[in-house]
Formats: sequence, structure tokens, C-alpha cells
Amino acid sequence: MRKLASFALPFGAGVYLSVYLLPWPVRLAGAVVCALIWAVCLLRWRRQREDRRLRLVLCAAGLALGLLWSWGYDMRTVYLAEQLAGTEGTVTAQAADWPEAGTSSVSVEVRLLDPDGPDLGAILYFYPGDEAVPDIKPGDTLTCTARLRLADAIGGEKSGYYYSKGIFLTANAGELPTVTPAESVPLQYWPALWRRAMGEHIAELFSDETAGLALALTTGDKSGLTGGFYTALKRCGLAHVVAVSGMHMSMVVMLPAMLVRRRRRKMMAMVSIPLVLAFMALTGFAPSVVRAGVMQILLLLGPALSREGDTVTSLSFALLLLLLQNPNAAMDVGLQLSFLSVAGILAITGRLNEKFFHRFPLKKGKTRPRRLYNSAVRFLVGCVTMSIGAIAFTTPLTVHYFGTVSLASPLANLLTLWAVTVLFLLCLPAAALGGVLPLAGTVLAALAEPVSWVFHRIVYGLSGLPFASVSLEAGRYLLFWLLFVYGVIGACILFRREKPRPLAPVCCCAVTLAVALMFNMISLRGSGLTVTVLDVGQGQSILLTSQGNTALVDCGGSGADDPGDIAADYVQAMGKSTLDLLVLTHFHDDHACGVPELMERLTVSALAVPDMEPDNPLRAEILALAEKKGTEVVFIEEDATVELGGAALTLYAPLGTGGGNEEGLSVLATLGDFDALITGDMNAAVERRLIKYGNLPDIELLVAGHHGSKSSTSEELLAAVMPEYAVISVGYNSYGHPADSTLDRLEQAGCAVWRTDLQGTITVRAAD
Repeated sequence: MRKLASFALPFGAGVYLSVYLLPWPVRLAGAVVCALIWAVCLLRWRRQREDRRLRLVLCAAGLALGLLWSWGYDMRTVYLAEQLAGTEGTVTAQAADWPEAGTSSVSVEVRLLDPDGPDLGAILYFYPGDEAVPDIKPGDTLTCTARLRLADAIGGEKSGYYYSKGIFLTANAGELPTVTPAESVPLQYWPALWRRAMGEHIAELFSDETAGLALALTTGDKSGLTGGFYTALKRCGLAHVVAVSGMHMSMVVMLPAMLVRRRRRKMMAMVSIPLVLAFMALTGFAPSVVRAGVMQILLLLGPALSREGDTVTSLSFALLLLLLQNPNAAMDVGLQLSFLSVAGILAITGRLNEKFFHRFPLKKGKTRPRRLYNSAVRFLVGCVTMSIGAIAFTTPLTVHYFGTVSLASPLANLLTLWAVTVLFLLCLPAAALGGVLPLAGTVLAALAEPVSWVFHRIVYGLSGLPFASVSLEAGRYLLFWLLFVYGVIGACILFRREKPRPLAPVCCCAVTLAVALMFNMISLRGSGLTVTVLDVGQGQSILLTSQGNTALVDCGGSGADDPGDIAADYVQAMGKSTLDLLVLTHFHDDHACGVPELMERLTVSALAVPDMEPDNPLRAEILALAEKKGTEVVFIEEDATVELGGAALTLYAPLGTGGGNEEGLSVLATLGDFDALITGDMNAAVERRLIKYGNLPDIELLVAGHHGSKSSTSEELLAAVMPEYAVISVGYNSYGHPADSTLDRLEQAGCAVWRTDLQGTITVRAAD
């Protein structure tokens, strides 16, 4: 069977080489995936020398075909999409899923129907306004006038996310589409109907807290999870439990295993394989699910056909099938993490189990207590070693893509794996039986509720710990610790001993982790004043710290992560769970949308806001949450000065009228001879009033107003305060921020300019 792997793995390498002709970090990540998986296989092929020639031929053929197949696929899809991009006209498409409502638009995944060529996947956007949203279901035909664009970017940055899912275009409709209902839903869209039915049954059977988790566990649909809970899962390193993959697939096989004796292998395969295929369809054939499903099917068929099962061959064959269907699936982050985790488990977990039980053997016994004890020990050790195996290979990729390390992950996985297993085995049958046997579904749902409650409490409890997850931007010393850990692992592999002594390297890693966290806390809690302009996309969030005291000016943005999470990560990286002061210049989304999440994660001692826009719903939400959390709210109607460690903050009351931008607050942070000015979104007219009434000093740092808008950061302000440095908090936008005229004014004023869209998070430190 290894001959198949000899072909499939080079085929995957060829596809990755073709797909990742992109920026070098991404290309490197793809190369690491192939290299690590291939290395695992080569290590296990050492002794098989008799058919080396055949394997070399298969490797060469696989690599060549991978390169050729990827090129041919792009010619049929990406090249055609590039020809259509930028055109506008009548579009006819078939809905591939249910529509999703956004803030002001509705999106639906479609297949563009082209009688002269292949149908292309696309996302259709339309804007209903006050009109009723058309009733759309999978299989319906939609007709409208739309403008087509390539789906090769997210938030203005190049991304292969949509390509990896077979979506190559976006269509922005200038009108509501005309819907022609399908006489019968095509077979390929039945899974979308099943997911909708499952979701409806889950909503009826479970409480609100459990329903979102049950839907994510059984279908992979995370839309029912609250932002706060999903963030908590990510901080604990448990996001994988709601990203359906191998763990869930193994639990699908557990269901028939409870009913069929393991000795009856053919019966087990006959019952399990249809369930695996149905579950793959239910989750929309996500790459990580297909990988797990193919591996399970091959592992079931091997014993049933009296053939030896081989996990490496199963893994490589799954990769081959996925890349044959869509070579761009190689860019799917979930796919890369899924394959790397399995490769790590294959390479490490078995050896760790063997070494552990060789050193600490279990006593054999025929009594039930002894058998239960041995089973419990094997389960716990298996959980730990499997987590180590998966984390060892996926951590570098996680750091590259997400920039965070979850230190709570091993403990969280150990404490919750049992709950995830029980919940899945209860929720899946409950949702499936809910429409047929309501009583059975209700009983299973009632059994799942207390388990869900315990799971939520564990997740929230662990995620609230200061160092549960550390962002490498906030915890840069942690990167050196990771390099040290991998160096220790490499040294242990190179200088193996007959009787390994793991205690010394484990203690070294633990001690260096404590040292890294201590140095990180010291660096963030310096005695001077630190101004950190966080990268939150198109928005603003500025963290001020002095002598361990913290203040946050604004908390809003449009980045991939919630701005409240970004700010909370920085505060918790200091070893704190309290924010001393939150200042909101005004209540617009790009300055305040992250406040609810921030207040869920941190205790905010005081909130300073302008008394403006009484009908603003975000203002009402924030003030209600502040009252619920016991946060002191101060409306700034006159200029006020607040101490922040060794620094002082001057909060300037609103000076303008006519809207949120003009009626907002501005902040001056001062430490000795260092001054930093934050003007919010005020325009030039209000800036002139601030100059007249604010008694502004010459400053060293200016956070440019309104994200670099041409109407802010006026010549008068620059002449009055004479800043040495300017930071523009900006992200991808359609407003033209920062304006060329603003950049010119800053250059003429002699300012060194930094931008969060180019440099990321920017930190300026002033000593006492």
C-alpha cells in the first residue's frame, strides 16, 4: 500500500509548489506541510530497499502530475475568472446554499451558470434596503445585473481563502435578484437541506447556550456560537473541537461500534462507512472532514478485506483526493493544520505512549476495579500524548497564521475531551432523531445539557487566566521560548540515550517559560509611559501603560479579530485581568464596536465617555453592560485630568457640534517632557478650537485624526503642536484613508510617519 503513498505525497508536493507561487512566508508554510509529512514517511521507509526504483518512478510521476494538474485546473477556473473580473452585466446563477444576512447586505454562495464553459463558484451580494429579502433556497436560479470581481482578497489583502473553497468571483448586484424556484432540489444540495433541518431541530431541543455548541459540533456551523465563547475556545486551544475533523469522525464510528461487535469487521464496515459518508456530506465536505473521512473508510476497509491498515497511505490518499478535486484546497489553513496534526500524532504519540508505559508499566489484573483503573490511565496518557503530538507539528503554523500561543491548551484538552465526546454522541443522535422521534431527541438533549454547562464553565474559567493565550506581538519573549523548546526537542532527537531522562528537558522548558513570561511582564509594566497603537484594521484602539497601570483609548475596528480581543490580549499579557480606565472618544463602530467583548474578558474599573448621541444603540449597549459589570461611568463635560501610574491623562471635553466625530473627546498623555495627543475623528474646525482652548504643549507623538482623513490633521494643528512622530491607525477601507494630502502635510511638518496597515501594531516608549 505504500506505493500509493509514494505517488500521492509527491503529487501533493507538486500542487503546493504550484499553488504557493505567492509571498514567501505562505509558500514556506506550504513547503513545511509537505516536508514534515514526507519526512514521517521516509523515516518509516528506511528498511524497504527492494523496490526503491519503483518508488522513485512513482515519486517523479506524482510530482510531475501534481504540477500539471494544478496548472490545468487554474486554466479552467482562475484564468476564466480573471477574464470575467471587472465586467458588469446580467448574471444567471444557481444558489448553492442558504443566504446569510449581514449588516446591510445579503450574501449567498452560488454557481455561475455558463453555457459555454465550466460553472464557477461565486458569492453573490445584494442590498435589500427596506425591501423584503427574496425567499432563496439551494437549487434556485437567480438572475440579476451584477459587477464581477476576483475573490482573491479579504479586507484588501491577498488571500486564498475563497479559492480554497472553490469560489473564484464575487458578484455585487445592483438590484434584488429574480428568483426562479427549483422544481426539485439537485442531489448535490441535499446536505444543505439536512444542515438546515438539523439546525432547526437543535434550536428546538437545546437551550440557547447549548444549541450553538451542538450545531458546531455536529455540522461545523459556528454561526450559533457567541463571539465571547468562540474567543474563549481559541484562548484555551479548543477551537478545533468546533472545527469538524478527525476527532469527530472517530466519534461517528464509535456510534455503530457500540452496537456491533468489533470481531464482526465486515458488518462494522457496512454500518460505519455510510455514516461516515453522510457525515462528510452534512458538514459540506470540508477539507479536514474529507481527510478524516477517507482515512476512516480505508482503515475500516482494510480489516474487512483482510488487508493491513496503513495510516500513512490513508493520509496521503486523502490528500490526493482533495487536491484532485481542487488543487487550491492546499491553501486551506484547516487542511494544513489537520494534516500536520495527524502527521505529528503518527510521528510522536505512539513513541511517547510506548516510553511511558515502559517506564511506568501497568499491573495486569482481572478484577473490574483494576481494569477500570488501567483503562482510565491509558485514556489520560493517550489524551496527553495525542495533544503533544498534534501540538508539536501545528504550533509553528499556528504562530505563523494567528500569531498566538495557547499555553492552556494541554490542560484544557485534558479536562474537556470527555465532555466533547459525550456531547457529540448525545447531540448528533438527538438532532437526527428530533424530527422523527421527538421524545428520544428530548431525552438525549436533556442528558446533554448538564455536560454542556460543565464544558462552558471549564472553557470560560481557563480562558480568563492571564496567560491562557499569549499574542506574540504582546509577548515577544515567548517566541524565543518556542525556539528554545524546539531546540531542546531537536537535541533530544540527535543525542538519543538508551535510557532517556525526560525530566531534565521538561524542567528546562518549564523554567524558561516562567522566565519568558516574567520578562514579558517586566517589559510591559515599565516605569515610563508606553503608547501602543493596536492594529485593529480600519479603526482605533490605543493602549497606554505606566507603572503597571493601564488605560485604553477607544476599542473599535474592522480587522479579522475582534478589537476587544486584541486589546484584552495585550492587557492579559501583562499578567493583569483589570483595565483601569477605558476612554471612548465617541460611539462609532470603528472606535467602540469591541467594547462589549473587552468588558466580557476584562474588569473595566472606569469608563469615560462624551454625553452625546443618546439614541445610538451601541452607546445604549455599552452603558447597559457597564451597569451590569459595575463599571463606573463618567461623562466628560469639562476638561479632566487623570493619573495613570507616573503619567497624567488630560481628557478634553467635546468642542464641536453636528455629529459624533465633532462631538468626541480628545486625550493628551504626558510623562515629563513627553506628550502624546489623540484627537479621535475631529475635523480641522474642531482642531482649531482645541488649539485655542486646550493649552496644548509641543508634543512628541500625534495619533493622526480620523485615520488620516483629508479633513483632519490640519496644518494649523501641526504648526501648533509640532509633533516629531505621527501614527495613523488605519486598515483596508473605501474612504481613501490615509489621504495623500494628509501624508503630504505630515511630511512637510517633518514628522516620521508610521501606519498600522503597513507596520502592524506600533509601540512608542517614553522613559521617566
